[in-house]
Amino acid sequence: MIEGHKWTAYNAAQSEERTRFVALLADLCNTVPQPPQTGRGRPRLPLSDMLFASVYKVYGGFSSRRFTSDLREAYADGLIDSTPHFNSVSNYLSKPELTGTLGSLVTTSSLPLKAVEHDFAVDSSGFSTSRFVRWYSKKHGRVTDNREWVKLHLMCGTNTKVVTGVEVSGWTAHDTNYFVPLIERTAAHFDVERISADKAYLSHKNADATEGIGATPFIPFKSNSLPPAEDSAWSRMYHYFMFNREEFLTHYHRRSSVESVFSMMKAKFGDSVRSKSDTGQVNEALCKVLCHNLCVLIHAMHSLGIEASFTPNNVAYLPARGVPIR
Repeated sequence: MIEGHKWTAYNAAQSEERTRFVALLADLCNTVPQPPQTGRGRPRLPLSDMLFASVYKVYGGFSSRRFTSDLREAYADGLIDSTPHFNSVSNYLSKPELTGTLGSLVTTSSLPLKAVEHDFAVDSSGFSTSRFVRWYSKKHGRVTDNREWVKLHLMCGTNTKVVTGVEVSGWTAHDTNYFVPLIERTAAHFDVERISADKAYLSHKNADATEGIGATPFIPFKSNSLPPAEDSAWSRMYHYFMFNREEFLTHYHRRSSVESVFSMMKAKFGDSVRSKSDTGQVNEALCKVLCHNLCVLIHAMHSLGIEASFTPNNVAYLPARGVPIR
């Protein structure tokens, strides 16, 4: 429920979201340099236009053909330099080289809010696909089938719910393996003070990594966790949990923000991906995150009174892949 005094900002942001969204998206995509043409053949479509089209298509939720009129309108407004064919939009969304760029743009889109975010939470959630998988269930003694899904791992600020780092994996991937890359990506641009996560992320490695960036971890212990004997990040978190549990859990429960992020994203942009290829599914999931961030930014522009813009001169680097953010 939105508090009464926040309705004005919420209504204003919602009323002009689409207009501001396309303007911010165009500015953000224009920061991506055009790769050089190699070999002969037809000139490539502008990468900035194809990024714009891919993300805008996910935002609108239309099929590629029905989305064509939106692209024509964006071209008429001067937001893109060309109107790509609907098949080109689908083809570009399946390109592997788009994955790193989309991940970089997600982080870039969060940077206008780095002054107001110091507490972060991490979690994962699945988006269903159009493919089915089958396996033998020992519990039920029969072959079971279900939809395959892609898994989205992300870290978000608990204040504005902006996503600061994201990774996409297969449905069988373990959550804990993505904790360190996400906090390193976030810490490269944000002043991280506290990180909340559920028991799936409980490990010595994750506790050490959190303290390594100067933050305090809030990951609850399991019933079979043993008291630590050594002086370490794990032992400090254990004693905090055991002897000041109420305060510990107060910080830990801020992790519900990441569940809100997934709920917002799925309610607005769908809980499934349409792409058939593995790469297309990954890129489509990243587009959903980027759409979410721009919508969060638009709301923050009204509720916090900030101004956001993206220029090609602002360059940062992500430690995980070394991908430049333009």
